[in-house]
Amino acid sequence: MRPENRGGENEMPDRIQPSDVEDRRRVTEAFTSLTSSSQVRRVPELLCGACVDLLPVTGASISITGSRTARALWCASDDTAARLAEAQYTLGDGPCQSALDRAAPVLAPDLTTGPDARRWPVFAHQAVDLGVRAVFSLPLGAGALAIGTLDLYRDTVGPLSPRDLRIALLARDAVTFAVLNLEAASDGFVSADEAGVASWVDAAEADHIEVHQAVGMVMVQLGTDPEQALDRLRAHAFSEGRTVTEVAQDVLARTLRFQPEADDDQMKGRGRLGDEGDGDRS
Repeated sequence: MRPENRGGENEMPDRIQPSDVEDRRRVTEAFTSLTSSSQVRRVPELLCGACVDLLPVTGASISITGSRTARALWCASDDTAARLAEAQYTLGDGPCQSALDRAAPVLAPDLTTGPDARRWPVFAHQAVDLGVRAVFSLPLGAGALAIGTLDLYRDTVGPLSPRDLRIALLARDAVTFAVLNLEAASDGFVSADEAGVASWVDAAEADHIEVHQAVGMVMVQLGTDPEQALDRLRAHAFSEGRTVTEVAQDVLARTLRFQPEADDDQMKGRGRLGDEGDGDRS
């Protein structure tokens, strides 16, 4: 699996470098202690922190996905990382989505100008507003199966060096192992602090459960499929400058109803329910 790279700056080295063994040792030590930690409730937070400590990045987040319409933020090192993940989920666009679609790393070293800014213009604008200048998104999983992404950001423009990219890919592999094994622990397949594991797994799943429920309601309202229903939620969120999670909460509260053949302007006037009778409809 090779990273998508438009400028050639982040090419993987063709030969093993003398530092490879040392880098692998550093990553192994950093993550082994975390996944065996008795503080299992803090494992997601500690994993994100380890990625930031190992690499010249400002922050990191890890998202888990079940499909194109289902994604949950598992952990974030800081508020900016969390908002960056939410922005991509709301837009359905950005390096994270591209990495999931391609099951390959997507490296965006300059969101302020050039190819990266043009490729995701809306996302790039929002990212820069958050103080983010570069994003590196690495899919979790093996081969063509992506179960989520490790997203790294920094507040300065510039590519990862070949060595830093190697470390990032090693960290990605370690995170994949942790996610798969800790999720298995929560299902009772391996011994662990089950209550602790279940608490953060439930939290991750609940992060966007409202969106999944709202997608189901919009599917019924519009007679459409899940992706189209999510697209309508995203379009409405974007038009109002809100997140898709906030719009989903309105749908679940039955204060917003989507109408077939209605555009966003109509939904703003007709989508807000005006009487109690409408509140009984799905």
